[in-house]
Amino acid sequence: MEFDPLYAFVFAGLFSPGPNVILLTASGARFGFRRTVPHVLGVALGVGVIAALTGLGIGAVLAARPGLEFALKCGAFAWILWMAWKLWTSTRAARSEGRDRPFTLVEAVLFQWVNPKIWAVALAASSGYAIGLPPGQEAARLASAFSGINLFVCLFWSFAGSLLSYLLSSPPVWKVFMRGMAVFLGISGAMVFL
Repeated sequence: MEFDPLYAFVFAGLFSPGPNVILLTASGARFGFRRTVPHVLGVALGVGVIAALTGLGIGAVLAARPGLEFALKCGAFAWILWMAWKLWTSTRAARSEGRDRPFTLVEAVLFQWVNPKIWAVALAASSGYAIGLPPGQEAARLASAFSGINLFVCLFWSFAGSLLSYLLSSPPVWKVFMRGMAVFLGISGAMVFL
């Protein structure tokens, strides 16, 4: 059996820092690994749906409608900035008082619709690593590769974040970490326009 280079591409594209990696690491640090699991599952599911859509040709629709593409980019940027603001203003007190909570499974799935990195990786994979299958089979191939690989990527980053929580016990260190995550998230949001 021959190794499919799609898997290496998807792993590299999804493991590298982007909105999901930043949010999952921060969630693991803020809420712990167990409470972040619905977020993890939602990301894996949502990424698979986006990958399947690119296998069905949604990229061609977006390319044909530049106004729609620009509107989606603006929506993505606004939502990512809002999440960055939430990280910037998060406090340990809000976490301990229960006012703050991790993403739900549905919220994580929905976030993938405005996650520019996922769209970019999925569109590149569908155009660069297609193997000539009928659209439905190509969509299933992309969806399973993206969801399967991303599940392990998400588990890794959320667990890494939960391990970081031990180093974030003092409020000043917590603030620096969360604000750093917020800045990285804001920068990743701005990349939607590149």
